[in-house]
Amino acid sequence: MITAIIIDDDDNLRRGMKSLLSRFAPDITIIGEADSAKTGSKLLLESQPQVVFLDIHLGDGTGFDLLEEVYKNGVKITAQIIFITAHEQYAIKAFRFSALDFLLKPVDPEELQKVIAKLKIVIDKNDNAAHIDLLLENIRKKVDNFKRIALSNSDGIHLFEVSDIIRCESEDNYTKFYIKNNKPVLISKTLKEYEDLLTEHGFERIHQSHLINLAYLKSYIKKDGGYVVMADNSNLPISQRKKDRLQELLKMM
Repeated sequence: MITAIIIDDDDNLRRGMKSLLSRFAPDITIIGEADSAKTGSKLLLESQPQVVFLDIHLGDGTGFDLLEEVYKNGVKITAQIIFITAHEQYAIKAFRFSALDFLLKPVDPEELQKVIAKLKIVIDKNDNAAHIDLLLENIRKKVDNFKRIALSNSDGIHLFEVSDIIRCESEDNYTKFYIKNNKPVLISKTLKEYEDLLTEHGFERIHQSHLINLAYLKSYIKKDGGYVVMADNSNLPISQRKKDRLQELLKMM
């Protein structure tokens, strides 16, 4: 049995979440509810749940304020935090860079089941503190150009500077990160998800299987169908439809 609390200032949404969990995740037991940042932080400190379903907008602040308040009490957050949010691009981007799960309102049962399935795998393996630290760091800065990214796998949570990522390579539904002065890290997310996150940081998808940081591109070789040589001395093919785009980018560098 997994213990959980719900923190949301809308009674109807709390009832709806409890109904969804009862139907699609009966092994999750709700041990408490709160409707504000103040009562929510108190509940989290006292109940020590394994999971927190946390709305961003609360009547007296935000879910981020709540987490900051818990930290002020010197408590390390080990619970898995699942944020509930409207379509707020800044918050969603912050969650993704911090490798934290979130659900969009209105909560879709299929998405809830996906989050719960992932939760059951990581709940006893991952310490969530590093994710929360990075999230709050990004929220405090109030900038849209996040400098660090959390990569979470079975080994634990890895925090890296985005600028240190040389390239990413697709391996079926996994992505392997090649990072400066580090061993490769394999993450159970698709390359497309990271392409969406990293494109504005100077990354370019040059092939179905390869996303590269242009800052680490050493050479563009036109022979043999076209390929690039990266700073880690890897030779990566360029798909036919990506060649013109890459050449245009190189002219601007």
